[in-house]
Order: sequence, then C-alpha cells, then structure tokens
Amino acid sequence: MKRRARISALALCAALYGCGANVEFPTLRGPYLGQTPPGTEPALFAPGVVSTGLYERDLAVTPDGGEIFYGLVFGRQAVIMHTRLAGGRWTEPEVAPFSRDLAFLYLEPALSPDGGRVYFLSTKPPAGEEPKPGWTNQNIWMSERAADGSWGEARIVEAPVSTVDEEYFPSLTRDGTIYFARRPDGSRRDRIYRARFEGGSYAAAEPLPDAVNGDWTIYNAFIAPDESYLVACVAGKDPEITKGLAHYYVFFRDGDDRWSEGVHLGEKINPPLAQAMSPSITPDGRYFFFASTMANEIDAGAQGMLTLSGIRTFYGAPKNGLFDIYWVDASVIHDLRKSSAD
Repeated sequence: MKRRARISALALCAALYGCGANVEFPTLRGPYLGQTPPGTEPALFAPGVVSTGLYERDLAVTPDGGEIFYGLVFGRQAVIMHTRLAGGRWTEPEVAPFSRDLAFLYLEPALSPDGGRVYFLSTKPPAGEEPKPGWTNQNIWMSERAADGSWGEARIVEAPVSTVDEEYFPSLTRDGTIYFARRPDGSRRDRIYRARFEGGSYAAAEPLPDAVNGDWTIYNAFIAPDESYLVACVAGKDPEITKGLAHYYVFFRDGDDRWSEGVHLGEKINPPLAQAMSPSITPDGRYFFFASTMANEIDAGAQGMLTLSGIRTFYGAPKNGLFDIYWVDASVIHDLRKSSAD
C-alpha cells in the first residue's frame, strides 16, 4: 500500500508557524506554561502558544507538572506535541519523538500514574500487519521514559486492550486501571471500557454499565485520577439541549462501583453551537482541560474585517471555529456532584 510522503522538517515548520521570518519563542516560566490558573469561568489555555488558531485538543500533564503533551491536527496529519520545563523555562512545543512517523496518525496522550509512560492513539499497524488509510486502524500505543528522561520507541499495548476492534482515547487511574473507547467489529456504536491492572498485566476489558454506555453516542472519556467520576463526549442523550452536537457530560461513581446517570456540564462548558472533543483532568485533580469549537462572532462592521487580510487575521487566531484547548477549575465538576445528590 502506498504510504503518504513524509513531510520534511521545513514543511512541518511552515505548517505550524506560517514559515516567515524566525519567530522567537517567548520565555515562559512556572507551572502550566506560566499561565494564570482559571477560576470557574473557562479560559483559553496558553493563547498564542498552545491555543493558536490551529486545531488543538487532548492535553495531558505529567504528575510532576514538568511536561505537557497535546494533540495537533493540520492538513492530513495528526501529531502529539510536547513541551517541558528545562532550566526553569518551557521549551517550544515540538512533535513528540514517538509521533514523528507522519505516515500514521497520533492523538490522545495520557500519562501513567508515575509519569513513566505515555499512552496514546496511533493508526500504526501492529507488527506483521499492513497499514490502512486514514482512521481505519486505531489502537492504543505507549512510550516509556528512558533513564535520561527521553521518550523511547513506541510499542502497542497488547490485548486485552488493543484488539482487532478499534480502540482509542486511553485514560488511567492512580492504581493503573485503563479506561478507553472501543468500537466492536461490525458495530456502529462506540462504548467505554476499562481493564484493571493486576499482577503486572491488564485483566479482561469490561464495558461500563448502561448508566454510562446507554442509548446514545459516547466517546473520548476521561477518568478522574481517583476514579470518582468520568467526563465524556456524549451526543443524543438530551437532544433538546445538545441540538445534534456532542457535549461534555460527567458520570459519578460511588464506592460500590455504581455509576450515576450522566449530568450535563452546563452552558459555560457547552455553549450553544460548540462541539465537545476531548476532556482531561490534571493528576492532582485541580483543573479540567477540554477542547471546544467556541467561536467569536465576526464584526462585519469593523473596518477591514471583510477584506481578505481581515478574514485571514480572524482565522489565524483562537476562537475561529476550530478546536482550541480551554481549562477551568475542577470545582465546577465537584459542585455538580453535590447538586445532583441533593
């Protein structure tokens, strides 16, 4: 099968930065790229650095807060970007080492509890299998951190996680349980599964109960580090609210492994006409990251807005209708648990 031509480093630079004169990356220090933590109002995360007007999603932070991964889609490519604290300042994001074979697609990074492994979706085929075009060969892969801190060669997470079905969007709890989405072969419905980590390997994967995997579309689910709740993208559960779009819902879990019905995360997280794509929670449980297509209104009356240069300016910034990454204090989720219990 003919594979896509590889994109050179120069072409990749052009795709990401417009390939004009050299642009100096800003000096960023402190946690979360030096950004001011949000309150209960969602805020763009790192505008101009992570949220740039390109198609960004899937943010993951290492437990020590010193590295950030996120997904970036451009042209026909999908890659995982990586930035880290080095010498007290954040490095310019670059394509992660395990995501550089541009013949395949990569998204949805998730960190192990100890930060020593990063799990992700890849369309790279298992050894001995032929590659398939597009998104038709989805499995969960992982890369391990080497002794020098670098990230090693990617390898597939074997069955019972990756199978002949399509698996994607991994998420791990503090005890190593992995949650992920699976589309069983021949089915048109994706479901959320989990596999416990027992005796050094994963036990058989089990679908979550109907309270989560109900008569609706559900995908891209992130489990809280303590496994107390799951945030997922859901469509068709409340059509009068979601208007045909996927919105963020939270499903709460109690100590007896019983799951609540999904609770809509409200209009601040799910504004009208915006689509949900990828949720995540920081390892300390403090912040909720999510991708959204929230868009600014175009001021047609503004001078120059309806010229080509005005439109290019609008489209070259966040909130242009593509996915951007937002963050908000996770108390918005905890408060929903309290109100739903009343």
